[in-house]
Amino acid sequence: MTATDRSIELINAAAQAAADKLAHDIIAYDVSDVLSITDAFLLASAPNDRQVKSIVDEIEERLNKELGAKPVRREGDREARWVLLDYVDVVVHVQHSEERVFYALERLWKDCPQLELPADAVATRGKAEEYAQARAADGGPVGGELS
Repeated sequence: MTATDRSIELINAAAQAAADKLAHDIIAYDVSDVLSITDAFLLASAPNDRQVKSIVDEIEERLNKELGAKPVRREGDREARWVLLDYVDVVVHVQHSEERVFYALERLWKDCPQLELPADAVATRGKAEEYAQARAADGGPVGGELS
């Protein structure tokens, strides 16, 4: 089994929305062969809580406006450290960079095929590492709120 056209459409729109809000390390996996509950996962991260919220809001707005899709479940709003948007066909995870490293969801799904994403989303790969190195070089905190 592979991700449906609808799933791929949702993933691409969500990935583009996340990229437009400067998310880091956007990646998508086709999990349809290993999970019966959804076709695909999209992972994205941001270095602070405010940006996580901004990315989530943009994804929700874009998918609703462009594709008429609303999440059946949204979890993690209050802390904005890890927000999950469940669209049934796809599940979007937007994580604070620290949670992304700690939970390492990529390790769980590394055997699943990656889905092709828009160029803007692919260009975000490695951004979290660049950001952390730049913050360390400036003597600022690596994670948490921007100062």
